[in-house]
Amino acid sequence: MKRRLCVKAWRLWAAATVCGLGTLGAAEAYRALPLKTYRDKMVGGWLGQMAGVGWGGPTEFRWQGKIIPEEKLPKWKPEMINQFHQDDIYVEMTFLRTLELYGWDVSIRQAGIDFANSRYPLWHANNAGRENLRAGIAPPDSGHPKFNRHADDIDYQIEADYAGLICPGLPQAAIELGEKFGRLMNYGDGLYGGQFISGMYAAAFFETNVEKVVRAGLACIPHGSQYAEAVRDVLRWHRQYPEDWTRTWQEVERKYHRNPAYRRFSCSGPDSDFDIDAKINGAYVVIGLLYGGGDLERTIKIATRCGQDSDCNPSSAGGVVGTILGRSGIPKRFVSALDTNAVFSHTAYNFAKLTAVCERLARQAVLRYGGRVASEPEETFLIPAQRPKPSPLEQCWAPGPPLGVRYTPEEAAKIRVDSAAAQLRKAFSRRFPGWRLVRCGRSMDPGLRAKFRGRRNVFLTHPVSEQVPCVMAWAGSLAGARRPVLRLVCAHDPRGDWELAVRVNGKEILRTPVGPDTAKEGWLEKAIDLSPWAGQDSVKIEVWNAANGWRYEAAYWAELRVAR
Repeated sequence: MKRRLCVKAWRLWAAATVCGLGTLGAAEAYRALPLKTYRDKMVGGWLGQMAGVGWGGPTEFRWQGKIIPEEKLPKWKPEMINQFHQDDIYVEMTFLRTLELYGWDVSIRQAGIDFANSRYPLWHANNAGRENLRAGIAPPDSGHPKFNRHADDIDYQIEADYAGLICPGLPQAAIELGEKFGRLMNYGDGLYGGQFISGMYAAAFFETNVEKVVRAGLACIPHGSQYAEAVRDVLRWHRQYPEDWTRTWQEVERKYHRNPAYRRFSCSGPDSDFDIDAKINGAYVVIGLLYGGGDLERTIKIATRCGQDSDCNPSSAGGVVGTILGRSGIPKRFVSALDTNAVFSHTAYNFAKLTAVCERLARQAVLRYGGRVASEPEETFLIPAQRPKPSPLEQCWAPGPPLGVRYTPEEAAKIRVDSAAAQLRKAFSRRFPGWRLVRCGRSMDPGLRAKFRGRRNVFLTHPVSEQVPCVMAWAGSLAGARRPVLRLVCAHDPRGDWELAVRVNGKEILRTPVGPDTAKEGWLEKAIDLSPWAGQDSVKIEVWNAANGWRYEAAYWAELRVAR
């Protein structure tokens, strides 16, 4: 009875501090967030991201300037939650690792060094920013439009979830993380997109009304930006067409996709159907949130059906809703198959380690920004009320001057970038002794996979471009061979196909597509007769993974060997 009275008194005190009452006064108001509630919501945020990108992944950029028909959406399968090789998820963990190693006071220059040393493939603003860093252009100039043609693209918006998840109820802290990590690759609306997303996450720890969460994110970015204008427009159109999200989508399409005034720094040009600009994809996130109404499935479906970057957008929207709901409120069909032991690509984190790091960083954030951690009657974050102060208004098409900052020779020496391709070649030769990876594209994260379609230790390759194939080569003698055979087992991505070619001493002896029509249960097995070259001392074999439409053309290799 005594403990129940203590708990009741503590809750009354906590509620009073939320309202600025009690002995602390309004200027020192706190909001109470029990640690177990923080954990539940933070875990829910990661799971919402993973569900969104897993469900929307097969549709990415396949519908540009068009609504995806509902019947074209893939059906949800519980294993879709396991997005451990998805760049929309693991890239932001680089920033978490930097904070884990160096703390909240880490410099933007160190953040840039860590990002420059990442080994995963990147595109658009991320890739341009990283190449700038590797070339010695220090941040924030690495994300400045003078050096980065993609500065208004979606990239930091994709990755900013981490910032909100470690800043519960601390929108200003999330904004400041954007100033440190978002400027590695973005500027203007490209930066604001990430600050908007992270501001929504920060609010979702205390707010369950989706529209209020959106408005909390809006308060984190400059009022005069086109990004803020897009969010306000979607809020207005939602009030105008509350039952028809496609009407709001049409308004977004007309103003933000077809109107050149809102694509003044679009990397694809104002006449292109392809649109990776942050603000239009951010508008799709907001459409998913408002019309999803806090329902995770509906939110993901609508954000996906808006098209364009239709795996990143449902990931952002799903993560915000997942934070609102918490792990305990997410329907079981979304989490029943979660693999808690798998490690996210290019990180040291499995799911448990990831969430433990987030909890430690959140605890540090609460204390850093003037909060407290109470231990009785249960461990609780007491989080000070924060009024966000948006970053200065900038526009990529009329930017301010760059700072002219470069890395010192000592800093540049910490950037080690020459080993990624070599490591990939070594890994390939270890997996397939006697073979050499001559060239390989960076798309779809090439390298060894522990398991793919029921087979273990599968190696992924990808063409360099539409015109340049990935090439694997074997050179040796068949002098003692009577019936030499090239044996290969390969597969295609479920979303695409590719062209297999085999050349021996410069002569093409095989060319065939590898896709649903040729690969039984996803796998193509070949035993290619090399008898015409039996007895020869010098034989060179090339196996090509070539483009066939330039969509998800990864090749998965389970066997590649010359049997003498």
